[in-house]
Amino acid sequence: MTQPQVKAAADTAAPAQATPDVGHTGSYYAASANASPARPALEGAHECDICVIGGGFAGISTALHLAEKGLKVYVLEAAKVAYGASGRNGGQIINGYSRDYDTIKSRYGEDTANAVVGMSFEGGNIIRERIEKYDIKCDLKPGSFFAAFTDKQMKDLEHGKKTWERFGHTELEMFDKSRMPEVVNANLYAGGMLDKWGGHIHPMNLVLGQAAAIESLGGKIFEQSRVISVDRESFKPVVKTAKGQVTAHYVVICGNAYLGDTVPELSRRIMSVSSQIITTEVLGEDLTRQMLPAGYCIEDCNYLLDYYRITADHRLLFGGGVVYTGHEPADIEKRLWPHVLKTFPMLEGKKVDFAWSGNFALTLTRMPHVGRLTNKIYFIQGDSGHGVTTTHLLGRLVAEAIGNQAGRFDVWAKMKNYPFPGGRALRVPLTILGAWYYGMREKMGI
Repeated sequence: MTQPQVKAAADTAAPAQATPDVGHTGSYYAASANASPARPALEGAHECDICVIGGGFAGISTALHLAEKGLKVYVLEAAKVAYGASGRNGGQIINGYSRDYDTIKSRYGEDTANAVVGMSFEGGNIIRERIEKYDIKCDLKPGSFFAAFTDKQMKDLEHGKKTWERFGHTELEMFDKSRMPEVVNANLYAGGMLDKWGGHIHPMNLVLGQAAAIESLGGKIFEQSRVISVDRESFKPVVKTAKGQVTAHYVVICGNAYLGDTVPELSRRIMSVSSQIITTEVLGEDLTRQMLPAGYCIEDCNYLLDYYRITADHRLLFGGGVVYTGHEPADIEKRLWPHVLKTFPMLEGKKVDFAWSGNFALTLTRMPHVGRLTNKIYFIQGDSGHGVTTTHLLGRLVAEAIGNQAGRFDVWAKMKNYPFPGGRALRVPLTILGAWYYGMREKMGI
């Protein structure tokens, strides 16, 4: 195994500690990103209708929904647009949430479950609509596939298919083991389910394209502008950075795993967790088509799952592994390459060109945490690994609520969310124990 040509910058410090002039990590996405202007840091005093904190999917999606309504929107980003999870994830358009209908129903009741699951396909539609409307070049390709290792996982997929079909999602197809070579050339899986409403994209380019759309509508985006305080006592909230401030009618907080402790009551409700991705050298169309004939992105059904797809320039992009401390492993390639070879032995001897880590916000319930700090300050966070689609949905719901149509937003805001037990000292070891428990259940086929 040769050494990688490019490695990610060592983001081993907590992501909240981003300092001025922070650039993107050394990811495949950053290396292949579309041209994007350098945006200034906030300086001086400003006023606007809406101030959005965070320049990732959640913040940019929200800001674009609001800008499309004709509102004057400012976005404050601590580093660069798409610096965090939005520019580092697997790029998969996966419908649904980290918890299924039955779990949501048992926790929150049938009415809430029906409403929440009924919205769950909207985020992917928003992505496709925006790509077309704003001509965003982000390598959109249709089709996502859930790969099952066991008969139990197959039964779970079949049950999930019936549930989604009740809510109008009819573009689903089950594959037994004999049909798996149509999808992936790996003798690992018992079968799986194709979601034709899923797909994959270059996530950083999707964020950058939406950021450009905001600016085309008169919105302003400031980079290297970490928020240090939010004054919620004034009639109009005031958001302060090191060199400037914004007074707004409304504020929307979308920092997620990269928010830090600016708003402690929010950071207590999430845990910053890292996932890792590697991208191979260019493999060529013939080999990548042999590996993944249909071109779908793949996500397996394990609790600690692997996910992978082929990029537009015919590389394998492969992700997995979770570090519950939120830190980057010392050797990402060493951690993931055995999984790659187990899946695709024909890649023995191929090079890894990029390896990086990114943090996402996990909640105790594994459902997004949505609500208001005051009647002027909204927040969305904690998509728990399903942020690509969910952030686009939740951004629309915030825009609806600010526009005095809060019914759908309030379905989410009324869902109870809890801090992690044991606070900072115990939340990591307890979460690791939980992951071990579910991993053991999988091994025993429970």
